Amino acid sequence: MRWVQKLNESIKRGLRSWLNVVPANPYSIQINEVLDFEAHAICNRIWYRGDSNELEQMYQQNPEYADKFKFWACKCSPGMEMRKIHTGLPGLIVRILSSIVLDDMNDFEFKDAKQETLWKEIEKNNKIKKKMEKALKDALYIGDGAFKVTINTKKSQYPILKWYPGDRVELVRDGGDELQEVMFKTPYSDHGRTYVLNERYGNGYIINELYLHDKLVDIKSIPATANLADWKFDESVILAVPLQIYESTKYEGRGGSIFDGKLDSFDAFDEAWSQWMDALRAGRAKTYIPECLVPHDPETGRPIKPNMFDNRYFAADGDMRDKQQNVINTDQPIIPHESYLASYVTALDLCLQGIISPCTLGIDVKKLDNAEAQREKEKATLYTRNAIVEALQEVLPEVVSVCINAFNILHNKGTEEVDVNIPFGEYANPSFESQVETIGKAKTQGIMSIERCVEELYGDTLDEHCKQEEIARLKKEQGIAEVEEPGLNLEGVNVIEGENRTQNIPNVPEGVPGTAGGGKGTGANGDIRPGKI
Repeated sequence: MRWVQKLNESIKRGLRSWLNVVPANPYSIQINEVLDFEAHAICNRIWYRGDSNELEQMYQQNPEYADKFKFWACKCSPGMEMRKIHTGLPGLIVRILSSIVLDDMNDFEFKDAKQETLWKEIEKNNKIKKKMEKALKDALYIGDGAFKVTINTKKSQYPILKWYPGDRVELVRDGGDELQEVMFKTPYSDHGRTYVLNERYGNGYIINELYLHDKLVDIKSIPATANLADWKFDESVILAVPLQIYESTKYEGRGGSIFDGKLDSFDAFDEAWSQWMDALRAGRAKTYIPECLVPHDPETGRPIKPNMFDNRYFAADGDMRDKQQNVINTDQPIIPHESYLASYVTALDLCLQGIISPCTLGIDVKKLDNAEAQREKEKATLYTRNAIVEALQEVLPEVVSVCINAFNILHNKGTEEVDVNIPFGEYANPSFESQVETIGKAKTQGIMSIERCVEELYGDTLDEHCKQEEIARLKKEQGIAEVEEPGLNLEGVNVIEGENRTQNIPNVPEGVPGTAGGGKGTGANGDIRPGKI
């Protein structure tokens, strides 16, 4: 038996050696970053501007950024030039998203009336609506940006709110992603030189630095910054508020653009549309004329070359045989419109996936969709809008608080907490007719009161006073009378809280509830109970 055990042990040891797994050697993947955040923001800005000439220049001047096979980076062969068309879709997406969000933003709701009055003056002085529109557009296609609050008593007695896009802002954060400092960059030109003013906004301080070609120079080097001075104040306040909708997947601590991951799709969409239009131009009717009938230049006698745009005529072979008829023939090529339309729709879907619905942009690419399908497609827009609204509801109260506290600092007052709510209306509300039909059914079936019907039907379109008047009119027309609830006469009854008894008051006739005459008793909660005390 011992030799059997030894044999088993040797087999086990052999299996161990056979099943030995050698771990894989670690591999390192090195990726060279092509653009930094500022250059990436410039690229997104050019796409937003929607100029085809600028797009072609950007891609052809930066071959290291774009491969040579992209549509906007390619060059046409001599004699085979193709018209490159930009559809303007990226800029349209940003403008539509901005409008559907800001149009539903209601008045700010304050708990403190003094803060509300002060904010209305600041809002009027700064034209907040226009600045918010620009800020939201920049944050969508660049990725982020920041609001800066300045005080200049020569221009205004109230704080001045300015917006800086992400390509002119640097955010300094600590290890825990907490914002420590916001640096605003402002270029100045003086005597052919470009200076950059860096304003560092931190907790309780503002530091101004002037740079010339990445070299720090005196702040008084140019007249535009000669009167600037550093400023210190309450350390609990930073007079800058960054804004971002999404987080960037490439740049740590920065915001993500709505164009991230979509630029190749936009490039392909422009190519699909340009090829379709090029096919239409190339597919014009061609007229074949015998060489003897081709128009000739009266001065030189040479045949006139047709224009590449119209291609009105082409030379055909002709001879001098008997009974030869020199006939002019017209040829109309067949253009596969269905194939081009399918490519166009597919490229458009890739551009809009996860961002916005075609219905929101007014694009009708599926003519067989019913109303329910159209509403389902609006969910993509709704998700994007919710993300934007959530970001604004988080940032705008901070902007209001910073502006009000900047006013307090200017007048040597202490900082205060500002409680403000930023309400937004609902998106894609059903029509008034459909609401009447739905609410009417609920009221008829007895599952909704008149008060709730009025609230659901009119919402924010009527104020509270008008709603109460409407409720009273409806109840009067429907014969619903409101009668005051009869009160209980407790005269002469002394209710003692905390004890299940009442005291009998003298000179009270028998039969009155709560007396010793055998009426009703009053409990600790004031309820009337039968029986003697």
